[in-house]
Amino acid sequence: MRTLLPVAHVLGVLLMAFAVTYLLPIATALVYGDGTAVDFVLAMLIDFAAGYVLWISTRRQRQDLRPRDGYLLVTLAWIVMCAAGSIPLLIAVPQLSFTDAVFETMSGLTTTGATVMVGLDYLPPAINLWRHALQWYGGMGVVVLAIAILPLLGVGGMQLYKAEVQGAYKDKLTPRITDTAKTLWLVYAGITLAAVVALRLAGMNWFDAVNHAFTTMSTGGFSTHDASIAYFDSPAIEAVLIFFMMVAAMNFATHFAALRQLSPRVYLGDAEAKGVVVVLVASSLAVALYLWLSGVYPNYLTALRRASFNLVSVATTTGYATVDYNKWPAFAVFWMLFLTCITGSTGSTGNGIKMFRTLMLIQQAGRELKRLIHPQLISPLRFGAHVVPNSIVYAILAFIFVYFMTVVAITFLLMLSGLQFVTAFGATIAWLTNTGPGLNEVGPAANYSGLTSVQKWLGVFTMLAGRLELFTVFVLFTPTFWRK
Repeated sequence: MRTLLPVAHVLGVLLMAFAVTYLLPIATALVYGDGTAVDFVLAMLIDFAAGYVLWISTRRQRQDLRPRDGYLLVTLAWIVMCAAGSIPLLIAVPQLSFTDAVFETMSGLTTTGATVMVGLDYLPPAINLWRHALQWYGGMGVVVLAIAILPLLGVGGMQLYKAEVQGAYKDKLTPRITDTAKTLWLVYAGITLAAVVALRLAGMNWFDAVNHAFTTMSTGGFSTHDASIAYFDSPAIEAVLIFFMMVAAMNFATHFAALRQLSPRVYLGDAEAKGVVVVLVASSLAVALYLWLSGVYPNYLTALRRASFNLVSVATTTGYATVDYNKWPAFAVFWMLFLTCITGSTGSTGNGIKMFRTLMLIQQAGRELKRLIHPQLISPLRFGAHVVPNSIVYAILAFIFVYFMTVVAITFLLMLSGLQFVTAFGATIAWLTNTGPGLNEVGPAANYSGLTSVQKWLGVFTMLAGRLELFTVFVLFTPTFWRK
């Protein structure tokens, strides 16, 4: 109870603040006259009232939270926001079941982009905007979580990254979480605005440009059209999205430092940023060549256009699609699925194992091979100019083990529930990395509406656990956490 009451007090404040976000879809509903303004006003009142009751009933329990309370607060915050965000969908889209509404909302807030909705082209504009705004809010929440909160809890890779980027972190991100959050909001919103303008100039109308900028910068992947980006069939739009998806997959602390110094050299000092660019460019060129030589496309330029967009989209965990890449040769599809696990940077809106952990594991493997030849060798691992403590290496190894055991467990559970292996495995990776489209029955040409309620709830849990770096959620299931 000592842990629950202060956490509940904060959740009440968050709910009341979250109610303010309904003003955007309310304004949209009024502008387009789609008839959903009343639905959003009702949802806003419900959320605010619930938050106020929670806040007022626990106001005497307000006290400083311990670090361990943070795990519960972060997990419950995502769950509570998901429950609140599903209310407009339940009211305005009556054909959606409670399970579907929660799945869609959790997919939005975790920036997964796995949808159960069809007929997106004909949804009321305010509902479509709400889906995309959820991803944008969730993306910003992810960045603040990764850079400002998880390091305080000992989760994530930012402990080391704080000292990277040539000291820029200390200049831009103050010890106060509120100041850090404000700074990140400015960077996030500014780049999103640039994406809106670029997409409008590339050929989208303003509504589509705003929505797709929201889901590009959050690497969420929701679209206003069932055909996703294939609807536009525009090389210019695809090029703009590729650029901003790569930007979103890089650390936002690095973006701030680059903007502040007005110099791209900051990116050269960021090992993750360099890794993201090298992996994406090299993979796009190679997969395009493979598709061309395999006869999938008649020439290399066509193959490069299709491969680069869809590969970058999947690798950055965005999840847009311009073709049904399920029909590509298996090598290309599974290479993309592999990249979705490793490409995102720490402190970005992308997810997965992250580039930081991947680079550390490569060094650790090399060090162990050297020790086979020279058992007494002392060879510290480095990230940029900084030595990586063995404690971080051990934490990364533990995370990788838990990560892949989670993939195995969720895949088997989905198979037990009736899915065949490729579909179950693809859905698990898509949920855990918050990518969206999976393989086969849940691939880019389909969605998740055909899953059973049990399978969808398993997806809700997997998306949440993947977005919060696994340990943040899993620690709540240990008896030690609940002991005084």
